[in-house]
Amino acid sequence: MRYPPSLLEEIKARLPVSTVVGRRVRLIKAGREWKGLSPFNPEKTPSFYVNDQKGFYHCFSSGKHGDIFSFLIETEGMAFPEAVERLASEAGVPLPVSTPEAAREEARRNDLYDVVELAAAFFEAALADNVGREARAYLDRRGIGARTRQMFRLGYAPGGRFTLRDHLAEKGVSSEAMIEAGLLIAHEDAAVPYDRFRDRVMFPIHDRRGRVIAFGGRAMSADVAAKYLNSSETSLFHKGRVLYNLHNARKPAADRGTVIAVEGYVDVIAMTMAGFPHTVAPLGTALTGDQITLLWRMADEPILCFDGDAAGQRAAFRAIDVILPLLAPGKSVRFALLPDGQDPDDLFRAGGAEAIAAVLAKAHPLSEMLWAREIEGATLDTPERRAALERRLSDSVAQITDETLRRHYRADVLNRLRALLPGSDNRDAGRQGWRESGFSQRGAKMRAGQRPGARGGGFASAPAGPPRASPALASHPMFNPARGESPREALIVLGLLAHPALLNEFAEDVAALDLSGPLALDLRSRLLELVADGQTDREAIRNHLERAGIGENVRRLIHIMVPSERWILSEGGTRDDILAAIRQAVTLQRRTRTLNTELRAAQNALAEEDTEANLAWLIDVQAQVTSLDGAEADTDPLREISPMDETSS
Repeated sequence: MRYPPSLLEEIKARLPVSTVVGRRVRLIKAGREWKGLSPFNPEKTPSFYVNDQKGFYHCFSSGKHGDIFSFLIETEGMAFPEAVERLASEAGVPLPVSTPEAAREEARRNDLYDVVELAAAFFEAALADNVGREARAYLDRRGIGARTRQMFRLGYAPGGRFTLRDHLAEKGVSSEAMIEAGLLIAHEDAAVPYDRFRDRVMFPIHDRRGRVIAFGGRAMSADVAAKYLNSSETSLFHKGRVLYNLHNARKPAADRGTVIAVEGYVDVIAMTMAGFPHTVAPLGTALTGDQITLLWRMADEPILCFDGDAAGQRAAFRAIDVILPLLAPGKSVRFALLPDGQDPDDLFRAGGAEAIAAVLAKAHPLSEMLWAREIEGATLDTPERRAALERRLSDSVAQITDETLRRHYRADVLNRLRALLPGSDNRDAGRQGWRESGFSQRGAKMRAGQRPGARGGGFASAPAGPPRASPALASHPMFNPARGESPREALIVLGLLAHPALLNEFAEDVAALDLSGPLALDLRSRLLELVADGQTDREAIRNHLERAGIGENVRRLIHIMVPSERWILSEGGTRDDILAAIRQAVTLQRRTRTLNTELRAAQNALAEEDTEANLAWLIDVQAQVTSLDGAEADTDPLREISPMDETSS
């Protein structure tokens, strides 16, 4: 079967070379690349290198060089189709069915590339012609001269409704092909299809291979509703999966080890003229997960550079929620915050390349932006308001799927929350730093010369060490939580302790439940013994447990519960709600234990026999575990050591 180039490019875009190679070769980071011992020749000194940005590996000892497909062919003896099928499955890319229709579809796609290229050439010629005089004057006013226009292949779409259509028709292009390429508008109210782009400066959009696939157009008239207009989605163009200027930025990004994302076409051009050719932009929409992945293919920590206005701030804050679920160790972003009311083009005109470099040098880590977002405009003078802040941060950190990274974010957020406790020297640092960062809704100017985290400017930093606590405070569950306990298990046993009459219905299920927490196991045993003796009075059971000396254990379990689930401990909930909550927790506990057992079995099977079936089994179980994690009640990532919770007994 012949696989179209677009399919192979999509697979390579989703699977870094280091991921595929790293399953066979132990790789270590070496600057912008990875290195390891050659899988082709025995050696003691690493001569095998992998470059994710450029998408290839190279072995100096054997001279072998290639991409992810050739690596499987070389190391596992696969045929090319087998390698494509394996990697397509891992990348989640569906393979086309080998039919005459599929072949015709691929041929039609290739024809569309030719159609869009003809349109790009037409727009370029129109800009250089007399009809493009005003468009050239506009670009000249923006400082975009002839050389830059040629580099980015800028053009002009004349104002006539059928100018492009008639030109392409003379070249033998059908109206259907023009519509399919996104160049004409066709709808029921239009007697005949007409040009989508009219009286606009045109910015061709390229794929990673440099082929024109779509256009963005900037209106010359102030009366037009849409100042910027993009091509419609086509078989060549999906705007959420493309970055403007990606084809030009890949090499300089690889050379410099970083990539910059700005908001618009002109911003990219201004950054390039300022000496930052490793700059790209999304296409009129908020950053998508696919675009973040493209950025990570070029650099481990891309810099997101947003305009210094309210819209830029909103865009930065929206990007946080897109990025958090995708984070992985070593993969993050930084945020460069422009002065209030300026975009990169304004900054370049006002201060030149030096001004832009100064802003980029002060780019803030994602962790600081997350903190800044939640404290912006917040009043934190009461326990309730600080608890609300903690809940917002908890929900955000819970989006991080990588367990190790999520744990580090918990620790970072915890330190920042501790700084807000009464008596902390850094209590006001967070709010003050954000106000003075140069990116607040109040439009405060950026204070020069202050590093993030310094008092009086920049973002809040965590204190040098955790606050000292008195012996009495140190023994409180806030600072001495129950280790090794599960919030879900705590919900089950504490829910039954709070409503012991339900134990008659749940005794058999709870007795057979596989629990792991020592405190939860002990409390379950005592509850089952009391119920077996006929004791179902809530206060009598509580008094019995206090006399037995496990009241403190109960309080520790209460502390690790998700705060939003503690309603189950009160007498205010209805019996149906309480039953439903406990039943759901029991079901999730059973399912989790079953999946964990199956996960270990799948891992062992793959270790013993590296087959497609075993790999598919492991991937399927891992997906189920991830899905279950999203459904369970355990959603508070700060539950273990939260300094804000008010516990009750």
